[in-house]
Amino acid sequence: MTTDFAQPAPEPRLGASGAVALGITVGISAAVGRTPLIRLDHLFPDSGIEILAKLESVNPGGSTKDRPALAMVRDAFARGHLVAGGTVVESSSGNLGVALARVCSTHGVNFVCVVDSRTNATTVATIRALGGQVEMVSEPDPETGDLLTARLHRVEQLLEQIPDAVNLYQYGNPENPGAHAAGTMAEIAEATGHRLDVLMAAVSTTGTIAGCTAYLRENSMDTRTVAVDAEGSVLFGGTAAPRPLPGLGAGVVTDISRTVDPDRVVRVSGLDCVVGARLLARREGILAGASTGGIVHTLGSLVPELAPGSRVAFIVHDGGVPYLSTVYDDDWVEGTLGADADALADATASLQATASRPAAARRGGPGRP
Repeated sequence: MTTDFAQPAPEPRLGASGAVALGITVGISAAVGRTPLIRLDHLFPDSGIEILAKLESVNPGGSTKDRPALAMVRDAFARGHLVAGGTVVESSSGNLGVALARVCSTHGVNFVCVVDSRTNATTVATIRALGGQVEMVSEPDPETGDLLTARLHRVEQLLEQIPDAVNLYQYGNPENPGAHAAGTMAEIAEATGHRLDVLMAAVSTTGTIAGCTAYLRENSMDTRTVAVDAEGSVLFGGTAAPRPLPGLGAGVVTDISRTVDPDRVVRVSGLDCVVGARLLARREGILAGASTGGIVHTLGSLVPELAPGSRVAFIVHDGGVPYLSTVYDDDWVEGTLGADADALADATASLQATASRPAAARRGGPGRP
């Protein structure tokens, strides 16, 4: 697939971004990107593969959504669709809302974020603290039973009610995958010398996997892509069902998802996300969100299919603080997912066993899932 992604326009009103002196940058937006790529030696120590984590959770807004948020706002300014004093109305399960609240505040733009009842309370509070207005959708769309569809309908209503309001439409805006092609994947490729066997990312809008795939194909990298989706998501031919955790999967087929064909799609349960996130925290000291937990669980389950010596990179999409009352809370896990401490321990032990190889089998050439 060949895609011509536009380059971000200069940030309006704030002058040139970037370094002005050693250790000094202009504005918080200049801190977006260039996130660490970390080798994880303790996550699955007997897997015989090299595991790299792209730590997007250290972006200023705490997630990979900082990249597309900044790119979409800059593009809207450059095209004249948005001006200082204007209003952005956007649907979000949480992370993009936080990112847009920050970007809009620094650009003198009003922001209205439409969220639903699954959104973490910490995330809602963060959006408000950054100056954003929150519109909460509590009931699913009556025709589809989907909360995302209900959010999108509310966005349409607000666009009619608020004069000159703009919707950046993260689900189809090419600046979304463009930010990941020019940023996330380019940085991973640079750090690995363009040698990477597998790239793993969670999907919701599918902007991350689409942008990374575009970079890989345009630069002739022989890297396989694995999209980690939620059970109950309709993306990539999935069947709709309730999803207990926000930020993973979608109840509608997004426009961006139609532009990308991952080499493999793996669907994970809420319990899979909990097991993976907790294992990452306790083995590597990385407190990540639910979608990253789903990636970790998927990686562990795929180890037997990967040849020893394979190099795998995955995206840490966001941090785990907003999930302390869900993913990391035993009472919530048992009450919502039906898994007590014994069930969690058994599931974790099973994943670790799957990701372990005999010592004699831990060396070899790269492989594919």
